[in-house]
Amino acid sequence: MANTSKLRKGILMIVPVLIAVVVFGYLIKGKENIAEEVPVEEPEIVTLYDLYGIDYENFIVDAGIVKNRQTLGHILATYNLSPQLIDQVVTDMREVFDPRRIRAGNSYQAYFSNDTLENLQYFIYDISAMDYLVLDLSDSLQISRGEKEITAVPGTASGIIYSSLWATLAQNNLNPDLAMKMAEILAWEVDFYRIHRGDKFKVVYEENFVGDESVGIGSIDAIYFEHHGREILGFNFEKDTVSGYFAPDGANLRKVFLAAPIKFGRISSGYSTGRMHPVLGVRRPHYGTDYAAPTGTPIHAVGDGVVTEVRYTSGNGNYVRIRHNSVYDTQYLHMSRFAKGMKPGVKVKQDDVIGYVGQTGLATGPHVCFRFWKNGKQVDHRKEDFPSADPLHEDYFEDFYVVRDSLMQQLEKIPLEEQIASR
Repeated sequence: MANTSKLRKGILMIVPVLIAVVVFGYLIKGKENIAEEVPVEEPEIVTLYDLYGIDYENFIVDAGIVKNRQTLGHILATYNLSPQLIDQVVTDMREVFDPRRIRAGNSYQAYFSNDTLENLQYFIYDISAMDYLVLDLSDSLQISRGEKEITAVPGTASGIIYSSLWATLAQNNLNPDLAMKMAEILAWEVDFYRIHRGDKFKVVYEENFVGDESVGIGSIDAIYFEHHGREILGFNFEKDTVSGYFAPDGANLRKVFLAAPIKFGRISSGYSTGRMHPVLGVRRPHYGTDYAAPTGTPIHAVGDGVVTEVRYTSGNGNYVRIRHNSVYDTQYLHMSRFAKGMKPGVKVKQDDVIGYVGQTGLATGPHVCFRFWKNGKQVDHRKEDFPSADPLHEDYFEDFYVVRDSLMQQLEKIPLEEQIASR
């Protein structure tokens, strides 16, 4: 293929200069189709042709990586497609994929007829690890998107936390997506800003693979977490309209309020009746909890409610206040910006993004100051014992117990003495 390509390019060099000018003019006319410029280290080309449903053994195959400032037109022109055909491809493609979103560093494959003509039959661009774009040039032009086949591989893991959940997973060579999944399940039960040295976990899960490449955690089926000496067990149960994680007795792990308004970060200042203000330099009450996180980190509503305030003040900066019911209100201060659509009267659901971490107002660094009202009085939400959401209905107990007992046996087989991961 390489020798043939060189011969073809050599022949093209002797055709009239006019053709070269036409092609060049096409390539530079549309900056709207140019690849996003990002630093790219040329990776090893890995071509898993069988992932795309094409019998690659019947074709001559070429593969490459999109380079900085390279457009789809640039790439297709190297395969000697006419400017007219390239223009048709770019135009027709917009119905299924925006050609401006071609990204440097992503891979592509070209399939040529295995004959003396070596005409381009298929061109595939990898949109992501799972999605791809297909240009079918074998007959009339057809453009479509496809998804690679995903294989769910069961796995188990355990660990003893000495610094953070992230660090423990890294030490075990586990997918970091597992931390996010665990945090989502335990968001009502575990304060991840106060992880205790020696906290333990076991988990039964499924990891998704495309070929040999992991593309994330599909689901967690069972979880055990020991937090400050308190044992938490949760089992995934789905039937009819019921879906969630339940304790062994059928209690819902989901509570009325999340433990914190951001997923990960650190508590930079807690609730206090007499804190030295970092900007004003005077001692005054701090009726809130500061969660430090990078600017732009999503801030989530801790519970269902109605937005009552979306405004700016010199002290609070950009903030949102939510009325949850006749008893509880919450407030989120110092945002860099509000989420789209935030305004008084808007209904929000628990875990909805309402804004993003910043340092507007009286703030020395990026964080969200989270304030919690109970019956009109500000309280320390970390000391409140909030009720759980609706428990599993007794009609589902029999089916749930079968699932619970099977998963419990798997959890009991996972040792905790050593941090492990197995598939």
